[in-house]
Amino acid sequence: MTRAELQERFEFRNVRAEEADQTIVIENICFPPNEACSPKSMTERASQAQETFLVAVDKETGKIAGFLNGIATDEEVFRDEFFTDIRLHNIKGKNIMILGLDVLPEYRGQGLAREIMERYLKREKECGRRRVVLTCLDEKVKMYEKMGYKDLGISGSVWGGEKWHDMEYLL
Repeated sequence: MTRAELQERFEFRNVRAEEADQTIVIENICFPPNEACSPKSMTERASQAQETFLVAVDKETGKIAGFLNGIATDEEVFRDEFFTDIRLHNIKGKNIMILGLDVLPEYRGQGLAREIMERYLKREKECGRRRVVLTCLDEKVKMYEKMGYKDLGISGSVWGGEKWHDMEYLL
């Protein structure tokens, strides 16, 4: 889809607390059980870190098709506790630690993930953030490099018992 078509089909905005249940379902579709965030953590993010949580809502159905969520922090290194401890979110933090990019299978291959990411990065730059960090598995490194991220190598994160790459985007 073109950018104009994506704009026409989807509403891009912060998550609403009452949408936490939808994000939990989507997270469990998009990630295996060992990697998916807990319902408790996802609910906390949807209610306490809405400004760093961007959803794409299908205008036809009114349902979330995909989202990107993270927390703000002044910390420089990604750590697993970001996934589970909402108290680490500092709205004034200069960095964003992305905790998940989720797009439902029926919406994949249309450029939605890229559009969500581009909007997120633009928004966070406008908020004065300095950098965005995420972790990904080997097979996703190239995708994130195409989005402008730099591979920093193997992460200290062992979330879900996996080996992750730290990826960085300088704003």
